[in-house]
Amino acid sequence: MGTEEIRAILTICLLASYADGDKHDREREQIRQVAQGLAQDQQVNLPGLYQDVLMRRVQLADVLPRLASEQSRQLAYEMAVCVCEADGQVSAPEQAFLAQLRDALGQSTSAGFAAQADALATAPLQTPSVAVPQWAPVGQPAPHPGAADALASEPAARRTGTLPAAEMDRKILNASILNGAIELLPENLSTLAIIPLQMRLVYQIGQTYGYELDRGHIKDLLAALGVGLTSQYLEEAGRKLLGGLLGKAGKGLLGGLGRQAVSSGMSFASTYALGHVANQYYAGGRTLSTQMLRDAYQHVMADGRQLQTRYLPQMQETARGLNTAKIMQMVRGC
Repeated sequence: MGTEEIRAILTICLLASYADGDKHDREREQIRQVAQGLAQDQQVNLPGLYQDVLMRRVQLADVLPRLASEQSRQLAYEMAVCVCEADGQVSAPEQAFLAQLRDALGQSTSAGFAAQADALATAPLQTPSVAVPQWAPVGQPAPHPGAADALASEPAARRTGTLPAAEMDRKILNASILNGAIELLPENLSTLAIIPLQMRLVYQIGQTYGYELDRGHIKDLLAALGVGLTSQYLEEAGRKLLGGLLGKAGKGLLGGLGRQAVSSGMSFASTYALGHVANQYYAGGRTLSTQMLRDAYQHVMADGRQLQTRYLPQMQETARGLNTAKIMQMVRGC
């Protein structure tokens, strides 16, 4: 796949992210930062692609002719579907954009992919996940003072949940390893599973402290932390594409450190930070300010980026036992 096809696919992803015209300034800023962070290859120049889309200097019809191969056309459609599904719902304008894209690309046979993506994005939060590998020893890693300090003034009774602290730490770490493993897989649909699994982790943590949450509550928490669902997905999928990881399953890419060096490791770190900050938030009776939440998230996120190298072997081993069917089962709780 050549540079022009990669540029075209990423442009389509950005067009998909703005298809409904309902983007908060904060989300625009997040996507801008994603574009800058993904610019590992100056030939691609993602910040330039972002500016072209934002300033409406490029339309769908302008980029479609650049998709010369069947592989690139299919990949463009699938990535656009996943971007639109990232926030758990596809609006009417997004549906219209995807229909236009599908027809223009001749991807009428991809309806099954769209259905699977929708099933992943809308899976019930309360459905229990199937068993996943348990890598983290009880009590590992140690609690993070960056998040814990924010609760220093909270009454001790509020910090009492139904799980011992060591068990909660292990639950969060295992979820982080699983999502880090999913990020290593080449299939685009698998990447879409990361966000629902993160949301389910937050739901389960809230339950531990007696809170029955819905998607709206969880999205509000993620927004308070500065986590944009669409931009998070775009970063994960875009890094895979730029790294040449998609479409190369079964070619030994899980065997060494090279693949993780190309991949961002973001899924492990973001899951790790989200879990620990959500734990502190609900343990503290949901009284932390937005700034306190955001500061704690950034602090633990930095810790997660450091830890992901330590747990890379577990992520790689977990990834070897995963495929799209198994991930669908995990997310849907089958």
